Parts: sequence; C-alpha cells; structure tokens
Amino acid sequence: MMGPSHALSGAAAWLTGSWAMAQFADYHQTPLALAVGTAVCAGGALFPDLDLSGKVTRNQGGATVARTFGVVSLFVAEVMEKISLGVYYATKLSKDPRRNNGHRTLTHTIPFTVLVGWGTTALCAHYGKWAVVGILFFMIGLALRGLFDQWAERAGWVVVTLVSAAAAWFTFANLPGDRGYPMIGLAVGVGCFVHILGDMITRAGVPILWPIPIKRRMWTMIGLPNKIALRTGSKAETVVLRTAMTILAVLAAVGLVAPSVLQRFDIQV
Repeated sequence: MMGPSHALSGAAAWLTGSWAMAQFADYHQTPLALAVGTAVCAGGALFPDLDLSGKVTRNQGGATVARTFGVVSLFVAEVMEKISLGVYYATKLSKDPRRNNGHRTLTHTIPFTVLVGWGTTALCAHYGKWAVVGILFFMIGLALRGLFDQWAERAGWVVVTLVSAAAAWFTFANLPGDRGYPMIGLAVGVGCFVHILGDMITRAGVPILWPIPIKRRMWTMIGLPNKIALRTGSKAETVVLRTAMTILAVLAAVGLVAPSVLQRFDIQV
C-alpha cells in the first residue's frame, strides 16, 4: 500500500479502537490524548517503510516517508535497510531467495512490532520528557507526511520538521504523563501492526510468520492470492479503500466526541 493509505489506516484503527474502549471498557481519553494517539498511530503505520532507502547525499529516492526530514530521515532509512538485510541473511534458510535490499523483511514482522512498541514505552518511562518529545516529533512528522502528503510535498521537509517540532513540544507540555506515556508506545506498536496487515492484502505480502521456518524458508511472504490482492496505487486502494477508512475514522471520531458535546450543552438523547 502507498504511504497515505498506511497513515490513514493507522488513524482509523486508533480512533475505532478508542471508541470501542470507551464503549465497552469505560476507558476515556482527553481530546488531546486522543489526537496524539491518532497522530502517533498514523506515524507508526508508516514507520516500517523506513526500510526502503534511497540516495542520502542527494536527498532522493527511498520511500516517500523516508524523505520526511530530508537527508536525516533518508540516513535513518539507509541504516534500517542495511540492518534488515543483515538480519535476513543471518537467518535465511536454503529456500529463501537472494536479495539486494532489506525492504519488507525485518520491519514487517511481529517481533519488530512488539520490540518497537515496548521500546518506545521503555524510553519514555526511563528518559522522561526528552524521549517523549523526540518520539512525538518523529511520529508526528511521519503522520504529516502520510496524511497530508500533497501539502507536505509542496511545503518541503523543512516546514514539516518545524511543524512537527512545535506540535511535539506543545503536546508534551499538555499531555499527562501517567496515562500519556504508555499510550504513546501502544500507538506506535498498533500503527506498525496495521501497516503489516495493510501490506498483507497486496501481492507482495509480508513475512509475518518470521522467525517460524516453513519448508526450509524462514522468510515466507504471506499475502492474498494475486487474483484478489490489492494492487498498489490502484483505484481500489486510492478511492475505495481510502474512502472506507475515512468514513470509519470520521464515524469513530464523532462517536467519541458527541457524548461530551451533548453533555456540555445539557442535551439528552
């Protein structure tokens, strides 16, 4: 799937999950916490594609999300791609094919998703505000690049960086630490998992079962059959799927906000 679709799926998943938690578990979030969780989950839904590197010194190539912060994010993508490729060759079995890049390998697995979610929470808890600000800055930047891709493309990475920094600092200054910190890690993990699910419905698939060996292959790509799989960039993705996710996100957001609005104006339903 393309970047905007991944980001939108992350936002829709977080809003829908938050609505379900409010309805069935009586777990309510402040408007700011909800907005932060949605943005971080949208950014997390783009994070796995930072394994697609480009030309760092020329600020070219790579996944769209890899150019979020210019050469800095491209360098991060380069490092992540090389690590992913290294893990691939370190664990591959006889039937696994040779590869010249690490895209859709390590970062598209469940262990990576769990590690990122847990690691994010641990960093926030151990290092406090600077870790929180840094993670929010990075994830909000990815979310902006995905959810508002045309604006981000026109504005350029400098503007995206400045907006991300301002949003991260404002958020930290107003987000309660007792409930806010763990939710950041959860949002990142959920976003990564939603990304994997999104790529599973495409033809290429993802190695979601790694590191379970299957028929002398460690990196078995799991996805839908080609006849029904989603083609990246097709109208089925850019029109049908994005419309459905937008409707789902809007309905969930309305369901979350409506009760407090009605209560504020003392309206009985």
